[in-house]
Amino acid sequence: MLKGLGGLGDMARMMKAAQEMQAKMAQLQDDMERITVEGQAGAGLVRATATAKGELTALTIDPSIFRAEDREVVEDLILAAVKDAQAKAAERASAEMAKLTEGLGLPPGMKFPF
Repeated sequence: MLKGLGGLGDMARMMKAAQEMQAKMAQLQDDMERITVEGQAGAGLVRATATAKGELTALTIDPSIFRAEDREVVEDLILAAVKDAQAKAAERASAEMAKLTEGLGLPPGMKFPF
């Protein structure tokens, strides 16, 4: 394409690769909003669903745990389920990013903002 122009051919390839990566990153951002994970606590009595971006989308509580004297336990289970869902969302986001960037030669553990 740009033979005889020295490093300009390499620069053009790098620019094209950067544009392709930008498009893939934009697609991944969209995908992260559709990927869901579920966290749970209390052997599944409380379940929290979140997107891979960490946005809580649903909370399910088994009615068997609704007694006034158990309020603090229920609150703790809800908090634990939400934290579990958020941790799983972060793991999934990290795994999806690793798939996208595996061929780039980036240092292990390099984080991208989401």
